[in-house]
Amino acid sequence: MGSRVPPLGIPIDASDTVLERLVLEETGKAVLSGERSSLLGREQNGGASPGSSPINVARREIFSRSISGSKSLSNDDIDLEDGKAAKDRDKNSRNYKSLKIQNQAILSGLAYCLSSCSMILVNKFVLSSYGFNAGISLMLYQNFVSVIIVSILSLFGVISTEPLTWRLIKVWLPVNVIFVGMLITSMFSLKYINVAMVTVLKNVTNVITAIGEVYLFKKQHDNKVWAALFLMIISAVSGGITDLSFHAVGYAWQIVNCFLTASYSLTLRRVMDTAKQVTKSGNLNEFSMVLLNNSLSLPLGVLLVILFNEVDYLTRTPLLKMPMFWLVMTLSGVLGLAISFTSMWFLHQTGATTYSLVGSLNKIPLSIAGILLFKVPTSPENFFSILFGLLAGVFFAKAKLRERSQS
Repeated sequence: MGSRVPPLGIPIDASDTVLERLVLEETGKAVLSGERSSLLGREQNGGASPGSSPINVARREIFSRSISGSKSLSNDDIDLEDGKAAKDRDKNSRNYKSLKIQNQAILSGLAYCLSSCSMILVNKFVLSSYGFNAGISLMLYQNFVSVIIVSILSLFGVISTEPLTWRLIKVWLPVNVIFVGMLITSMFSLKYINVAMVTVLKNVTNVITAIGEVYLFKKQHDNKVWAALFLMIISAVSGGITDLSFHAVGYAWQIVNCFLTASYSLTLRRVMDTAKQVTKSGNLNEFSMVLLNNSLSLPLGVLLVILFNEVDYLTRTPLLKMPMFWLVMTLSGVLGLAISFTSMWFLHQTGATTYSLVGSLNKIPLSIAGILLFKVPTSPENFFSILFGLLAGVFFAKAKLRERSQS
C-alpha cells in the first residue's frame, strides 16, 4: 500500500565537494583582493615623503621586507598545518557521514524486513494456531490500532497528516472498498494456506497488474518482464499441484485476493491525482493514506462483521478472555503500521531499486520461517516450486527496475 518515494540520486559527499570548491574560490578572491589593496596602499602611501631621504626609504623597505618575510614564513607554516588539519577533519567528517548513512540503511532495511515478516507470521499464528475464526474482526481491530497510533503521532506533531474532508472521503471511498476486500481475503486465505505458498501465489498479482497496465494505461513491457511473469505462473501452478496441505477454499480466497490487490494498485493510480487536488496542501503522503484507509475501513468493517455474523462467534469464543490473545492481536496491529513507517524510512535511506530487490528477497526467509515455525508438511517438489517462484519474483523485480531505468 505504500507510496513510492523517489530516490534523491545525489552522492553523499557531492554537496560537500561543491561547497568546498566555492569556499576555495571565494578565499582565493579574498587573497587576491587583499594583495591588490596592499599594493595600492604602498603606491599611494609608501612613496618618499618630502621629509624622507632615499636611504631611509631603502632601509625601511629592507626592514619591512625582512619582517614581512619572516611573518609570511611563519604564517605559511601555520597555514600548511591548518590545511592538513582541515583536510583530515573533512576526510573524517566524510567518512563519518558515509558510515552513518550505511548504518542507517542497514538498520532501516532490517527494520523493514523484520516488521513485514513478523506481520504475516503473527497473523498466521492468530488465525491458525489460536484457531480464531473472525478474520474481519481481526482486520477491524488492527486498523483501529493503526488509527489510534497515527492520530496520536499527528496530534503531537511527530508526523503530518491531511485532515479528512468530505470531498477527500468521496474521492477515496472506491479505493477503500477494494482495500478492505484485499485485507479480508488475505486473512481468509492465510487461515487455510501455509505462509510459503501464500508468498508464491501472491506473485499472480504481478501478472494481473501487468496485464491491467497494458489495457488500462497502454503501457508496454519488455520481454524480460513477460518472461518473469510466465515463470511466476509456472511456479504458482506447480506449487499448488505439489502442495501437500492443499485447501481449495484457501486457494480460492487467495486468487480473489490477487485480483483485489491488483485492482487496488491500478485504481490507486487513477484516484491519486484527484485525491491530491482535493487536499488542502495539494499532497497526500503515506501517513495520510494510512489514516484515510484505516479510518474509512472502520464503519465498513463493522458492517461486514454484522453481515458475516461474526458477532455471535465473538460472544461465544473464550479467546477474547485471554490477555495474551489481546496482546498478540495488538502486536499484529502495531506491526501492520510499522510496515508503513519502516518502508518509508528504508526508501529514504536507500532508493526504489534497493527497496524492490530487498522486498523480493525478503520472501525467501519468510517462506522458510513459515515452513519451520508452523511445521508445514512439504515435499522436495513443493519446496523446489516455492524456491523457483521466489527466485522468479527477484528476477521480475530486476526486470522491472531495468525497464524503469530505460524508460
